[in-house]
Amino acid sequence: MAEVGGGRSGGGRGRGGGQGGGRGRGGGDRDQQFGGMDEMDMVEDVVNIKPVSKVTKGGRDRRFNAVVVVGDRKGRVGVALGKAREVPEAIRKAAQRGRRDMVRVPIEEGTIPHQIVGRSGGGKVLLRPAAPGTGVIACKAVRAVLQAAGIQNVLTKSLGSTNEHNVAMATLDGLLQLRTRKEIESIRGRQADSA
Repeated sequence: MAEVGGGRSGGGRGRGGGQGGGRGRGGGDRDQQFGGMDEMDMVEDVVNIKPVSKVTKGGRDRRFNAVVVVGDRKGRVGVALGKAREVPEAIRKAAQRGRRDMVRVPIEEGTIPHQIVGRSGGGKVLLRPAAPGTGVIACKAVRAVLQAAGIQNVLTKSLGSTNEHNVAMATLDGLLQLRTRKEIESIRGRQADSA
């Protein structure tokens, strides 16, 4: 007897027939994934809230964008944008996305391992290591990301767009490019062995 409905298996569970539950990558309990991190250890910082409107047939549709930085001040940080009709809902969505998309950042003695330039859209941010006692010399968006990550001494310069979302994402891009001395040596060691 032929199967009715197109022969697709998976029991109607969405793409791939996995255990998803809506949008995103699926993926079980995130607290187990990150070693049982506690919500109390998390720091949330609202970088920017701005109203946006779309003109429709029935008038203007007004919503709010919120850029939120989430971090544990121990080397993990996430930046996200949330959109909703109400400001608190936009902030909640952004914080939730930020927690979901957190990344680990290398920190050496309270600063970054080396100089780097991060880019995102029109945003371009220079990050430079600093001596102990310098503090975080940065604009609002860059400072929020660096402090949430737990970096205490760093010099920065925003070289591109002043859009706070692009600046925050450029900072995160720069942090993702950082490598420790040990990581670089292992990469070069493997390349030398294979050559």
